[in-house]
Formats: sequence, C-alpha cells, structure tokens
Amino acid sequence: MHEVLWTVILCTLLIVGAAGGFVLRSLVPEPHRNQPTIEFLRIVTALLVTFAALVMSLILASVRNSYDSAFRDRSHYAASLVQLDACMRNYGPELAEARVKLHRYTAAVIASTWPDEPPPQGVDYPDAAGMPRLGEVPVLATIMNDIGIAIGELAPGDTLHRSLAARCTADYREVASARWVVIEDVHGSLSAPFAIVLIFWLTLVFLSFGLQAPRNLLASVAIGIAIISVTSAMFVILDLDIPYGGLFGIPSTSMRLALTDMLR
Repeated sequence: MHEVLWTVILCTLLIVGAAGGFVLRSLVPEPHRNQPTIEFLRIVTALLVTFAALVMSLILASVRNSYDSAFRDRSHYAASLVQLDACMRNYGPELAEARVKLHRYTAAVIASTWPDEPPPQGVDYPDAAGMPRLGEVPVLATIMNDIGIAIGELAPGDTLHRSLAARCTADYREVASARWVVIEDVHGSLSAPFAIVLIFWLTLVFLSFGLQAPRNLLASVAIGIAIISVTSAMFVILDLDIPYGGLFGIPSTSMRLALTDMLR
C-alpha cells in the first residue's frame, strides 16, 4: 500500500520540519527575532499556507473526479457485459459456448481485481493467482477475443437471428470499448515527482510554523493537530488516486451482480 508509505513519509517530514523550526529559532540571535521580523515571517507563512492549501484542494478535486469516472466506467462495463450475455442467450445454442466463456471471463475479472474478497461461486474460471490486479491481462484478452470471433462467425438464417446477430456484434463492440476504458482508468493522475514537490512545500510550511511557535505544550499540540490534518488529507488524495484497493477502493458489487444475472 504505497499510499500508507507516502503518508508516513509525509508525517515524518512534517514533524522533522516543525522540530527543525523550533531548533532553528533557538539558534537565531535575539536581534533577528524581533517583532517586525516575526510579522514578516507570518506574512510569508500565510502565503505558503494559502498556496499549499490551494494546490491540495485542486489535487483532491482532480483525483475525486477521476475516481468518480472510474466508478461510473466500471458500472457501465458491468452493465455492458450483462447486455451482451442476454443477447447471446436470446440468439440460441450457437453461442452457448461463447456465453460460458463470458461467464468465466467475468468471474476471472472479479477474482483478479478484488483478490482480498471471496472468490466468485458457481462458475469455473482461469486461475487468477498470477494475474495482475490492474491493467491488461493476456489470458482474459484471449477469452474476450474468442467471444468476438464466435459472434463474428454467426450465419443467421432468418430475420430474427440476423437482427440478434447485429445486436450481439454491437454489444460486443461496446464491451470491448468499455473494457479498455476501465483498463485505462487505473492510471493515477498524481505523479510521483509532483507529490514529492508538494511534500517539500508542506515541509517548508511546518518549518515556518516551528520558527514562529512559542515553546509551550499548547503550541506543540496545535502543530500536532495540523500535522494529523494535513497527512490525513494527503492519505485521502493518494488513496483515491488508485481506484482499486485501499480504503476507498471501488467495490466489486456491480461486477458480482452482473455475474449473478448471467448465471440465472
């Protein structure tokens, strides 16, 4: 869980920054700690705080929008799978084997994407132990390709089946498109270099807090509360930036409901 590691690193750096400010203030000669200097330092600190808060709020809004999009795309993907299965069922026994492959595909997606949850029941599927949690999986891509080939090989002999074949082809294209959208959704919007720069800014902010804060228990508690608030906000940002896994990960509900509907 990289978000926990980054949060711990941030918390440590903020504590070190605030402590460094306390130490640095004690080393600065008394003439440099007069009231005009302190007032000027407060103005600079206010600028830093405003800038850091603005950046963090924009990042939080961005990752939340990305998370909401990934959630909607996953739900749309599950619905597309159900529609394709229904069309294949309506077509008849010619697509019975392809339907079984679709069920196995859906179950494998659930097992590989949410490995910490109970595995799907009622259908055999490829071993998901070696499948990556995120991104493209060659085994699943092959299954999906076989389904497309089976639909493409249909030779309908009447108007009804020609209509169903066209509908199944359109539904398959929708599933294929939705699948790639879901795969691309896993790429976070917060890059590591930018996160490092943001952590550096926040460390400077708490260094300035330490330079201004009086040496008493109340000031230390206030800085501690501020550190907890900032690190918790950063944890939320980092956790939302990865749609699957973590505290706020997208649930498997839509995919499990889709599989249940397919197996009826």
